[in-house]
Amino acid sequence: MKDSIGIGIIGAGFARTTQIPGFKNCEGARGVVIASAHREHAEEVAREFDIPNVADDWRGVIERDDVDLVSIVTPVITHHEIAMAALDAGKHVLCEKPMAMNAEEAREMMERAREKNVLALIDHELRFLPGRQKAAELIRRGDLGELWHGRCLFRSGQRADPNRPWNWWSDVKQGGGALGAIGSHIVDAFRWLLNTEVSEVFGQLSTHVPKRKDHSGVIREVTTDDEASLLLKFDGVGATGNASLSMVQAGASAHVVEIFGSEGAVKVDGNGYVWSAKTGDTEWTSIEIDHGHLAPGMAEGGWSRGFTAFSKKIIDALREDRTTVEGAATFEDGYRTQVVLDASRRSHQSGCWESIEQQ
Repeated sequence: MKDSIGIGIIGAGFARTTQIPGFKNCEGARGVVIASAHREHAEEVAREFDIPNVADDWRGVIERDDVDLVSIVTPVITHHEIAMAALDAGKHVLCEKPMAMNAEEAREMMERAREKNVLALIDHELRFLPGRQKAAELIRRGDLGELWHGRCLFRSGQRADPNRPWNWWSDVKQGGGALGAIGSHIVDAFRWLLNTEVSEVFGQLSTHVPKRKDHSGVIREVTTDDEASLLLKFDGVGATGNASLSMVQAGASAHVVEIFGSEGAVKVDGNGYVWSAKTGDTEWTSIEIDHGHLAPGMAEGGWSRGFTAFSKKIIDALREDRTTVEGAATFEDGYRTQVVLDASRRSHQSGCWESIEQQ
């Protein structure tokens, strides 16, 4: 077993709240270097977490011999270029979701990862949230019977304020928008929990805040969606699905996934609490579970607890020279999810159901 795994972080935003404290909590992980589009941000985060090196750009992270794992926590438009370079350098890669700008980029990343035979994962950390793990257990041992329907509600008011500045998230050319950021998690959750692929999708995208001022005060058009609705059909199991996700809805935030079958149902919320019901029940029954550990410095929540567990499994695998993590979303999973996202956008444009051709 290797004594330690050197980690290079690219991005100083979400990485600051999640990836870095998660990895810092892992035995055998050491933060080696960080880079950001703004060097001053990288330097600030490096001081906060005792990361000894700051690179001028992402290439300076990949070029280091003491970096084993590259964690890509950057805007979507950069994922393909950085990941391909990291893979070509023989690095293991953890890439934020959505995987890429489109399925063509995602396919190239997937195929390169196969060629290099390295650990290449997408950061769908909610797969490792104990509540999601419990739901998957109930489904896979047949407690729900024949699977009928999956439903997801994601509601947040995070982007409802029109004074929130325009940034890359507002720009479709940089990969922003709710469908990619949240829809990728939802599609992955359905694929993983139902153990099947999406065969058809009908998508409707909306932009409720059409203009924002950028950091220099210039009013710019928002070209991304801040709300999305999806209808889905799943291959093989005969099930259907729907998802409602919004970043502009007032009131309490919500993130609930429900799976229904002939014998019952299971429900998991964003904090990992889980409930079940048998066919004929009129109330949900809470299931007691161990909610797992939360790494120091992380805010309470499902994303944090999920990544706390996920990061440990990544480091354990690399210390043991394994290129797989059981249950994790691989680059192939990322590609298959990207195919569905692309089809959802085409459906919005055409106003028709789009068939999914998984190759």
